[in-house]
Amino acid sequence: MPHSDEVSRVVHGFPHLDTVRAAIRALYRRLSPEGVLRYETSVPASDVSMEGVEPSPPGSGVHLGAQAVARALVRQLRLPGVRMVVGFRAMEHAASVELAAGPEYFVELNERFARPEHRRDIGAALAHEITHVLLHRLDLSFPTTAENEILTDVAATYLGAGWLLLDAFRQDGVSSQKLGYLTPEEFGYVLAKRAALFGEDPSPWFTGAVAYEAWVRGREEAARDWRRPPLAGAGWAARRRARAAGDGVFPCPVCGQRLRIAAGRGRVRARCGVCATVLDCAP
Repeated sequence: MPHSDEVSRVVHGFPHLDTVRAAIRALYRRLSPEGVLRYETSVPASDVSMEGVEPSPPGSGVHLGAQAVARALVRQLRLPGVRMVVGFRAMEHAASVELAAGPEYFVELNERFARPEHRRDIGAALAHEITHVLLHRLDLSFPTTAENEILTDVAATYLGAGWLLLDAFRQDGVSSQKLGYLTPEEFGYVLAKRAALFGEDPSPWFTGAVAYEAWVRGREEAARDWRRPPLAGAGWAARRRARAAGDGVFPCPVCGQRLRIAAGRGRVRARCGVCATVLDCAP
């Protein structure tokens, strides 16, 4: 997993939305709608906190703390029997994991996370790597490495662990830090999708203003998905334009699956065959 420490290297906006939506669809197809609903509770901040870790004997406290955080994330991602062995070393990226047969997996974190000023982000780095293990065990992947990394960030976030990755985003006029492959706003978008599904409010979890702002922008983008014709939430003028164009195809606002309704049938309810969401559509 990469990390960025330069303001100029942090990409903003929504450049990966097509892949993000494809990743959400892939989760529903692999886990089923009922399987996704098993992740109704996000990992609590108290379970992934490194606060109070003792600095001595040298290194022992941070290793024990990281192992405890890894166990919490294994529980969150529903990986019974999986054991994570966490270590620290000098490396270019934030973290890496060895995907073997299991049940024991070795994850290495950049040694900077052992420093007191960076320990708070151990949970974020582990969330991404342990989600790699989940996808490996599910045999769920995309064709390219870049798409797979986006799939991993989306899965972590949609299944209740990836809010840590957005909270690890910090930026000021001099420096910045971002973990993961999604932009901050795309993390916010996926969080908003999850929040709508489970009725969650992730805003209290953010410890920095820039992460909260990215969540708000992502939430606004996600809300637009519910205002596309012929959804009832779309404006009358937008629905009229869609009718005039003869467009009876529209993306599901939850998973992005293309749906079709017959034109001119009046108000109907459509059911997505992928995520099972029932949608109100208006003429």
